[in-house]
Amino acid sequence: MTNLFSELGLPKAVVDAVTDLGYITPTPVQQQAIPALLSGRDVLAAAQTGTGKTAAFALPVISKMLAAPKARAAKKVRALVLAPTRELAAQIDENIRAYCAQTELNTVLIFGGVNIRPQTEALLKGCDFLIATPGRLLDHAGQLNVDLSEVEFLILDEADRMLDMGFIHDVTRILDKIPSRRNLGMLSATISREVMDISWVYQRDPEEITVRADEQNKPDILQYAVTVEQTDKVAAMARIIRQEKLERVMVFCNTKGMVERLTKYLEMEGLDAACIHGDIPQKKREQVM
Repeated sequence: MTNLFSELGLPKAVVDAVTDLGYITPTPVQQQAIPALLSGRDVLAAAQTGTGKTAAFALPVISKMLAAPKARAAKKVRALVLAPTRELAAQIDENIRAYCAQTELNTVLIFGGVNIRPQTEALLKGCDFLIATPGRLLDHAGQLNVDLSEVEFLILDEADRMLDMGFIHDVTRILDKIPSRRNLGMLSATISREVMDISWVYQRDPEEITVRADEQNKPDILQYAVTVEQTDKVAAMARIIRQEKLERVMVFCNTKGMVERLTKYLEMEGLDAACIHGDIPQKKREQVM
């Protein structure tokens, strides 16, 4: 395994971009997936969240685009990245734009919950990378705002989450619209039965990569449990935040109603709290994030 991005066969513009971002040593999933995708293989990769899967698929795709330049055409897309949520799609778009900083490649980001017109205008011009959630992409395809027939590279990021969230029929409809793809990469934290079903039908002899957590690639997270009565949860949470002098805290709840109630309770404790869930308008969600 290599210890440098420059040894993975990536062009100088890509290596310089990741160097500027502070990337030094490729993670295990990057060390395995980048050469496979560069060689034209499909990839089925399982690696924990936070181990660099976005760069693992984006860097070789950018490299292949640079090796075979192609003028943008109206409604056409060269590389399509599907993500299960708006926030993940936006994060992927931000990362890919950074990786393309020293190239002329562009990205377009589309997801639901926002005005469709600016997305339509961007799609009509054509793009190199299209990062999308499945439902909004099918909306645009149905309105003939985008032509997927010439997509060369297709990536399903967090494929297990996407299929677990009920997008399997949307994903297969999209895959059926892409007859000319060269690479299909599927990256997940886990390889579920649904992921395997998609792989068996649509991938061509994929390179299977499994990166297990170890001291080098697992997130540096301290985990512990605190047992309290139901009525004491908010006070205990506030006490921990204050005692540990925590500046940024993320709390997950079971329901949308619980999210809103907890936000109000924490505000009553004198803490600055904000919430997001599926019923909150996208603009407000972006402000909170």
